[in-house]
Amino acid sequence: MHTTPTKSRRDFLRSSALLAAGSLLLPELARSAANTRVKTVGIQLYTVRKEMQADAIGTLQQLAKIGFKELESARSEKGNYYGLEPKEIKKVVEDLGMKLVSGHIHVDKDWQKSIDAAAETGQKYLISAVLPSAGQTVEHYQASADAFSKFGEDCKKVNISFGYHNHDTEFQTVDRKVLYDILLDRADPKLVTMEMDLGWVIAAGHDPFYYFSKYPGRFPLWHLKDMDKEKRQSVEFGKGKVDIKKLLQHSKQAGLKHFFLEQEEYAHTAFESVQEDYDYLAKLDY
Repeated sequence: MHTTPTKSRRDFLRSSALLAAGSLLLPELARSAANTRVKTVGIQLYTVRKEMQADAIGTLQQLAKIGFKELESARSEKGNYYGLEPKEIKKVVEDLGMKLVSGHIHVDKDWQKSIDAAAETGQKYLISAVLPSAGQTVEHYQASADAFSKFGEDCKKVNISFGYHNHDTEFQTVDRKVLYDILLDRADPKLVTMEMDLGWVIAAGHDPFYYFSKYPGRFPLWHLKDMDKEKRQSVEFGKGKVDIKKLLQHSKQAGLKHFFLEQEEYAHTAFESVQEDYDYLAKLDY
């Protein structure tokens, strides 16, 4: 009868140790692999602003067919919800398997109505994309940061987070201070969410990764877009100068919870560009 040679105790222990190490690593590798693709793609509805104005429900249906799961609304000529009532847009969106996560509004005479309407939709964030008043001074930004903290208190009463969305003008330097930094340093981080429009940060010649490092966890919302820096306009993903992959690799440092694809100019129709952007993200390994 033929028998295989018995392994030495040393060989046995070495093999066992390697197997044990492998068993510990495999779950971690599996988790890493599972996180290399974007699972939930959101969209800022300003991307399809004309379509939403013309046919809000039909446009939402098309976005659902493409695969979008999260939405951020934008103020329009028909109001914050494109002529739909808060409870109506909530039902339409949820019936389509999507969720209205956030919305852009103006802080104006109807501010409290905007808060109450947002609470009815079930959204988590209410975002201002403009400062309370015009002015590119240090004092103006300090006053704006204080106002934002007050707006945050108003929203907190109905379990909504108030936030601010940047463009490029906030990155001007005045009296040796970057104006955007004043908002970050002065506004209460517990009351004011920063929604970073990554395309405009880069177009302004600044570095999102610097902000992720200096203010970790402060940017739970993003507008994710690609930009032609020379023309200073948005383009389909992969056609501009924004490193989408690297940005997503730093999402944990930024504190990212939701991102919204946004494109303001198109090479094709809005829906053709949106489909191209969605496909790019769906195939992206990071």
